[in-house]
Amino acid sequence: MELIRVQDSDYRKTYELYMTFPENENGYMNNVYGYNYEQFLEWIEKKRNWSLGKELPEGFVPDTTYVLVDEDVYVGVFNLRHCLNDFLREGPGHIGYCISEKYRGRGYATKGLKLTLEKAGQRSIHEVYMSVNKDNPASLRVQMKNGAYIHHENETEFFTRINLIEVEEGGEQ
Repeated sequence: MELIRVQDSDYRKTYELYMTFPENENGYMNNVYGYNYEQFLEWIEKKRNWSLGKELPEGFVPDTTYVLVDEDVYVGVFNLRHCLNDFLREGPGHIGYCISEKYRGRGYATKGLKLTLEKAGQRSIHEVYMSVNKDNPASLRVQMKNGAYIHHENETEFFTRINLIEVEEGGEQ
């Protein structure tokens, strides 16, 4: 199992994967929902630039989007934001992810998050911020299996943290 940057992926398979995601599911926003293939290819070029911190829309931070691939099968996506602004710090955090419905319940989210946390560590991110809708206990379990703890909450979301230094030194990962 591996993470492949969207700009290095098989674009057709990545497009087909994204088209299995609803526009908004459990807090994961599919920003290419409804795109045709040509629009999707344009988005990949934007993602290539955004991962380098170029041509970022107002309020955006550099990020890298990965496809989780298991033996040439594209099962999910993981987005890693390289840094946080105030909105992300009090909201979505560093990492967002989604597994295609037909591959859920097989441990892909747990493994994909573990791999994404490794990428975060390579970027010298020492504490990963994330959030999860309270009505999504499966995703909360995924985060907890990867060393997360609930930092705080509001009416609809838990805001979790993963201290990557502790995880590297023998935490739950």
